Amino acid sequence: MTITEHPETTPKWWKEATIYQIYPASFKDSNNDGWGDLKGITSKLQYLKDLGVDAVWVCPFYDSPQQDMGYDIANYEKVWPTYGTNEECFELINKTHELGMKFITDLVINHCSADHEWFKESRSSKTNPKRDWFFWRPPKGYDSEGRPIPPNNWKSFFGGPAWSFDETTNEFFLRLFASRQPDLNWENDECRKAIYESAIGYWLDHGVDGFRIDTAGLYSKRPGMPDSPIFDLNSDLQHPNWGSHNGPRIHEFHKEIRRFIVDRVKDGREIMTVGEVAHGNDNALYTSASRGEMSEVFSFRHVDTGASEFFRYNAVPFTLKEWKQAIADNFLFINGTDTWSTIYLENHDQPRSITRFGDDSPKYRILSGKLLAMLECSLTGTLYLYQGQEIGQINFKDWPIEKYEDVDVRTNYNIIKEKHGENSNEMQKFYEGIALLSRDHARTPMQWSAETPNAGFCAPDAQPWYFLNESYKNGINVADELDNKDSVLNFWKKAMKARKENKNVMVYGYDFEFIDLDSDKLFSFTKQFEDKTLFAAFNFSGDMVDVKSPKEGASLSLILGNYDDVDASSTVLRPWEGRLYYVQ
Repeated sequence: MTITEHPETTPKWWKEATIYQIYPASFKDSNNDGWGDLKGITSKLQYLKDLGVDAVWVCPFYDSPQQDMGYDIANYEKVWPTYGTNEECFELINKTHELGMKFITDLVINHCSADHEWFKESRSSKTNPKRDWFFWRPPKGYDSEGRPIPPNNWKSFFGGPAWSFDETTNEFFLRLFASRQPDLNWENDECRKAIYESAIGYWLDHGVDGFRIDTAGLYSKRPGMPDSPIFDLNSDLQHPNWGSHNGPRIHEFHKEIRRFIVDRVKDGREIMTVGEVAHGNDNALYTSASRGEMSEVFSFRHVDTGASEFFRYNAVPFTLKEWKQAIADNFLFINGTDTWSTIYLENHDQPRSITRFGDDSPKYRILSGKLLAMLECSLTGTLYLYQGQEIGQINFKDWPIEKYEDVDVRTNYNIIKEKHGENSNEMQKFYEGIALLSRDHARTPMQWSAETPNAGFCAPDAQPWYFLNESYKNGINVADELDNKDSVLNFWKKAMKARKENKNVMVYGYDFEFIDLDSDKLFSFTKQFEDKTLFAAFNFSGDMVDVKSPKEGASLSLILGNYDDVDASSTVLRPWEGRLYYVQ
């Protein structure tokens, strides 16, 4: 093998890194006001270093009214005071670097907050110079009660119309997400330049090593923003992707961002970008090194498996085969190309992976948590680990609707209640869906210890901003797991160490091939690197499963297993057992 045959194996720091995602509100509270903060993150950097993390990605910490937990930004160049000060952020970046880790920040540039000065100017009058920095449209008409009708049939990602009416000028503004989260108009050159300078340039100047680019496929809307075709027959409003995702100028815009970054950074550091692209077939275009757009992208197909296409809180059955194919979609496109991929099962927008894809019962939580860790560490791409995932966190159980915080859940609850009623079948299905799929499961405060009532997230006499998952009382916390050699946490350390020690085949491995793809219990595959072959076998069930060698007569050398008493020669996998081998 040469680099020419497999350009994806060209070494880069961001390809080999394990990147740990931090949700600042819920990570660590340093001043006992109930909110996580930047000094809290700084205090836990050594923990992350000891875990085996190479880079931290911190979700938005910018000034914000918090309608959407900081993804509605009022000032790109100022830290939200509850999280701390700009100086404390600079100290966090410096301390991260001192420990030999990289710092990645969230770049939220499809939209901002209605409190941003740009939007305040834009809404002030139809002739304001910044009017065209956002999408303003007159009503399509008025209904029988005199209410303005939105300009098109696009549905917000959070439910309801994708337009908010503003009485200042009697026009609607586009907002694909929350009601006070206006979309920026990337067609306007001056707007783009301001975004680059304020949201990107400022933080590059202060030493960040990369950006996670929020909603990276949405900046180029379909010209004229016409009505979407009817995809969902049960709704007057249609999912906005047809008119807003992977639009005609999206690759042009990402090339422009990359040029801005390269021109801005003068000290030789290589800036990585990872784009939240979600759906589509453009991943190879977005991540091709020769095209100069993004380093890598997040796809959603594997985490959307089991959720309805039109409404994420409608849980639907799925097979292991479907999920295996969806996971492989994340990296198969890079084989023999100059592109790259990502590996993740959790983030701030997803529930807990053990509940979704493993078995969160007391009997199998630890085993299936270790199995998922081993699966992720064995796949090709940059590895992402979300806070709490390393301790095998699970979804909270039996919470009433009042305890859900997410604007997405609240909006859809109100829509369903108004349309169908509190005791309807639709509402019951919604309750079942959020218990499995709500992103609130990922947003409860981090469980540092078994200390009641706040698990070490903040002092016992402080009031956390959000309820804790009661699982911290059952050993699912950092302190208890550090002390237990058989914990999920200590297994993550072991698995990440194995990934680094065998990085050629585990990080960069190519020519991936499924074995027994149709099996509804076994997830197994091989992949290569030069003369090395990795064989992975994972039992995604509570049953005993037979497993065959990928090559008759081959000898297998065990790299890692999630049972303590693993018999490397056994042809049977026990419940939720996984093994990684070299094939010789």
